[in-house]
Amino acid sequence: MPVLGVITCEILEMEFAWLLATDPQVGGVTVLEDARSARLIEALESKGVQNLRRIPHVSSLPREPSDRLEVLVRVLELGLHRNRKILQRALVRAARELTPHADALVLGYGLCGNALSNPKELLDVGKPVFIPMDEDHPVDDCVGLLIGGRRRYYAEQCKVPGTVFMIPGLTRHWRRMFEGGIRGNAHDALKRLFVRYERSLLVPTPAMGEDEMKRNVEEFNKIVGLRMEVRQGIATFLIKAWESAKDYLKAKACRSMESDSR
Repeated sequence: MPVLGVITCEILEMEFAWLLATDPQVGGVTVLEDARSARLIEALESKGVQNLRRIPHVSSLPREPSDRLEVLVRVLELGLHRNRKILQRALVRAARELTPHADALVLGYGLCGNALSNPKELLDVGKPVFIPMDEDHPVDDCVGLLIGGRRRYYAEQCKVPGTVFMIPGLTRHWRRMFEGGIRGNAHDALKRLFVRYERSLLVPTPAMGEDEMKRNVEEFNKIVGLRMEVRQGIATFLIKAWESAKDYLKAKACRSMESDSR
C-alpha cells in the first residue's frame, strides 16, 4: 500500500480537498486531526471523500491492505511564513513525523520568504519531497502557486502596486491572517495597514469559484475601501507536483515487483 504524505498550510486546504476528492487513484485519506485541520476535514466530507479517517497521532495510523493510494495529511498553521526560522522548524518537524509512515511527501508550500530555497537540504528525511515548481525554481508562495507563476504574479504587482492578492484560502481566513494580534479597534487597524492599497485581486481556482470568493471578501473590501478585480487562477503547479509524487511511487512499486520476480 503506497502512502503519500502531504504537509500543507491552512491557506491551501481547499485546493488539497479538491485534489483529493477528484483523484480516482486515491483509496483513502487520513488527516491528523486538530484545530488546524478542522476545515480541511469539513471540506473533504462535503465533497464526499470515501474512506476518510481522522486520527490524533500518526501512531494511530491503520495499516490496511490496499492496492490503491493512501494519503496522510498534516495541516500546519497559517502565517508561519512571517518568520522563516519558525516555518522551517515546523516543516522539519512535520516531515520527520510523517516520513516513517509515508513513501514520499508533497508540500503545499513555495519559497515562502526563502524558507524553502533549498528544500532537499532542509528536509533531508530519507524520503523524496515534492514541492510545486515554477520552471526551474519552487513557486514563490501560495499566491504564486495559484496565480500561475512568478511572471503573472509580478505583472499584477506592476499593474497595481497596491494589490491585496486573495486566493481562496485567504478569503476564508482573512480575519485570522490580517487581524491576528491586533488590539483595540480591528477595523481601524486594518484601514491603517492597507492605507496605500487600491484593490483586492481575487484569484479563483477549481477549488473555489468567483461568486463564493466575492461573498467571503465583501466585508474586507468594505472595511479597507478597496475595489475588487478578478484574475483566473490555475492549479497546474500543484497538480504537477502531485502527479510527480505519484509517478515516483509507481516506479518504486514496479522496481519492487521486478526485484521480487528475480
